[in-house]
Amino acid sequence: MSKNSLTVKTKSLAKSRLSIELEIPSSSCKELIEESLKTISRSAKIPGFRVGKIPKQILIQRIGITQLHATALEKIIDKAWNEALKIKDIEPLSEPELVDGFEKLLKNFNPEKNLKLTLETDVAPELKLKQTKDIRVEYKKSKFDPKGVDEALEKSREQLANIIPVDNRPAQLGDIAVVSFNGVYKDTKEAIEGGSSDSMDLELEKNKMIPGFVEGIVGMQINESKKLNLNFPDDYPHEDSRGKEAVFEVTLKDLKTKELPELNDEFAKQSGNKSTLKDLRKEIEEQLKENFEKTQKNLRQEAIIDALANELEIELPKAMIDREVRNSIEQTAQRLAQQGMDIKSTFTPELIKSLAESNRPQAEKNLRRDLSIKALAEQEKITVDEKEINVKLESFKDEIRKSPNKIDIEKLKEAIKNDLIKEKSLQWLEKNCEIIETNEKATPTKKTKAKSSVTKSTKTTKKSNSKTKEKN
Repeated sequence: MSKNSLTVKTKSLAKSRLSIELEIPSSSCKELIEESLKTISRSAKIPGFRVGKIPKQILIQRIGITQLHATALEKIIDKAWNEALKIKDIEPLSEPELVDGFEKLLKNFNPEKNLKLTLETDVAPELKLKQTKDIRVEYKKSKFDPKGVDEALEKSREQLANIIPVDNRPAQLGDIAVVSFNGVYKDTKEAIEGGSSDSMDLELEKNKMIPGFVEGIVGMQINESKKLNLNFPDDYPHEDSRGKEAVFEVTLKDLKTKELPELNDEFAKQSGNKSTLKDLRKEIEEQLKENFEKTQKNLRQEAIIDALANELEIELPKAMIDREVRNSIEQTAQRLAQQGMDIKSTFTPELIKSLAESNRPQAEKNLRRDLSIKALAEQEKITVDEKEINVKLESFKDEIRKSPNKIDIEKLKEAIKNDLIKEKSLQWLEKNCEIIETNEKATPTKKTKAKSSVTKSTKTTKKSNSKTKEKN
């Protein structure tokens, strides 16, 4: 099929979809019918005839004209589609969808006439930002909470706690209960998968098991047994158990509790290799403050990118969203596989469908954010050169060398390029956006300028005029 013989018309549709109208000459259709007939002839077997030597009319009579036309149509559409992409320089994001369907096209197909059909596909959206400079960005700035130091010390005490037996009282929250249990569904008496154990150490904390399980053990004496009538939550991970009533026979076999070490210099030496508790507190505070500042920086950047994404004037194509959702599910599966989970049995079609639905809103948000950065880089000509990429690549040399799998260097360089462009774009936005910081208890009531005085509830900075002085 020559390019000159095929007529192609395109029309832009909503959500970055493209309609492609094709008119294929009858001569091309006839050629592909003959080609299909020859292909079928090479493998068709009819008694009395050698393979490849069956007369044309007998072969058509045997396979049927409709089947022949169906086979030919598939080739006609495929060939015309590929030629149309070249003629119009189209880069599709999805497989073409035949408007009105294949059955209708086949029913009306007449090789003596030109074939007219319409295909639709998703294409990359044209990126355009309504505004790049002076975008108003608001985000809540938190203050560092010193209570985090005490919480970190308590966690360390928990880790260094001595486990001591308890025999003079019933179980209570915070204990470690050694239990045996056996669970069945109340209506069928069927054993619950994973719902039994001969001996399990269970920390008696709320939300450790299904609702009511821990609460049922609290108050039990050692060697006491009891039945717990419970309900599985509607959102329980194991689909077969969701919302079902269950009966668990539980025996408290033993009881232990934690004896926490005192907060003193000896604890500091044992916990953090520090000579005094004061030094340990100081180190923990410095680490927490460093993590807090990183979190605050990330929140600020997230707010900037979200504000930029709101300036993006596009409708995301379905194929692009589907691909983002698929990538998200695949990454989740890979992480779980690395933890030793059996992915084939866990990721059922029902679970995949549920994950796709729940991941879709976040996938759309991520796409808008990524595309807004790309649009900004294009509009403001933010680029990185090969030297910058290679410098960054050098920092990965040990990781590349130690990796058990061969790393695709070109893909890695592309990822580095995207990261550098994002980094430069954020720097550009910091200088050219109006960033309004609010504390957790107040919201700005009006837009203030960078050089105006800072109120108790807000402060506005315009990076191009002055640097932001952030307080913790």
